[in-house]
Amino acid sequence: MGERLIDAQYQKSPIPILRAAKALREMEPGDKLRVLATDPGAVADFRDFCLTSGHALIAASESRGVFSFSVKRGEAP
Repeated sequence: MGERLIDAQYQKSPIPILRAAKALREMEPGDKLRVLATDPGAVADFRDFCLTSGHALIAASESRGVFSFSVKRGEAP
């Protein structure tokens, strides 16, 4: 298992979720991805993406305008 970080701060929606989706396709099931974003739209984007893609949103937080999302890669389709 590994963990990867994507810094998508100051990128408008849907760029953070598109970068996360691409990274998750390249990862192994069970690997974790952390994404940093500043666009408030990312909150709903990551929630919806994980609900529909089979990945797990294991943590989401916000500090000083920076949102942090931790996503666990689901099983391969």
